[in-house]
Amino acid sequence: MERINETLKRVITPEFTSRLDEMKQEVLEDPGVQLFLEENAAHISKQMVDRSLSKLYEYKSQSHDCGACQSLELCTNYMKGYEPRLVLDRNLIDLEYVRCKRGVIEDERKKVTSMINSIHMPKEVMESNLAGVDLEDGSRVVAVRAAKDFLNEWEQTSTLPKKGLYIHGQFGVGKSYLLGALANELAARHIHSVVVYVPEFFREMKQAIQDNSLAEKIEFVKRAPVLMLDDIGAETMTSWTRDEILGTILHYRMSEQLPTFMTSNFNYDELEHHLSFTQRGEKEVVKAGRIMERIRALTNPIPLQGKNWREEK
Repeated sequence: MERINETLKRVITPEFTSRLDEMKQEVLEDPGVQLFLEENAAHISKQMVDRSLSKLYEYKSQSHDCGACQSLELCTNYMKGYEPRLVLDRNLIDLEYVRCKRGVIEDERKKVTSMINSIHMPKEVMESNLAGVDLEDGSRVVAVRAAKDFLNEWEQTSTLPKKGLYIHGQFGVGKSYLLGALANELAARHIHSVVVYVPEFFREMKQAIQDNSLAEKIEFVKRAPVLMLDDIGAETMTSWTRDEILGTILHYRMSEQLPTFMTSNFNYDELEHHLSFTQRGEKEVVKAGRIMERIRALTNPIPLQGKNWREEK
């Protein structure tokens, strides 16, 4: 076996030494390295720099402040989404990796996204925003103002208002879009909301009986910090979905004073008429009135008018 001294003599050639000196010079000329050495001059010796050369080179070889990266996916650093920071560790210069600017932005985006649970809602609705609402029609101005008043009250008091909105109007006037936009505004403020497409949700509840998940799903929806029920009244109503599902959810939210938003093609009176008749043709005025009492307690009605945007697509 070759002795270590002989190996070193063979490896450390004049060319190797020259290249090592060049690398050291490159490292010491790096602005970030120079700033670190200046700020910590009282604690750093020449020997520490020599022993930490590999760490300094690792620092210099990577992107800082996302300067060399076009996107998070194209990050050039050893740890994607992180950038190295020089630190002192006992008698050595070491590195710690911290989230870069693009990484922080992505983390915030994911956090905002996690603030919304969408149940059977279209993707385009969940990507909407208040700035994208067409304000040519005066009723949309009123609806957007009401949504902003809700947000403003939270910002001023750090408490969610007890009442939401009941947005009603004809097909395609932007009721669902407004719900999605408000959900995104709330998410940006780290307020969790659950947005539910009611007809499909009721169908899912019937299936949930078979897999024993009914109670869990109702609990999840009824306890949402902000609940948004889209297109209520478009479903085929049964006594069970009206009283055991919708009634249970609304009663809990009324009791706990949790803000609830709804959209419908019906105004209050029309919805009450719809709720009065079940799939079997039974007329149950008292039970429908009980549901409407809760809806009126939870929401303020906002009529929405204007052209049908779906017909123009």
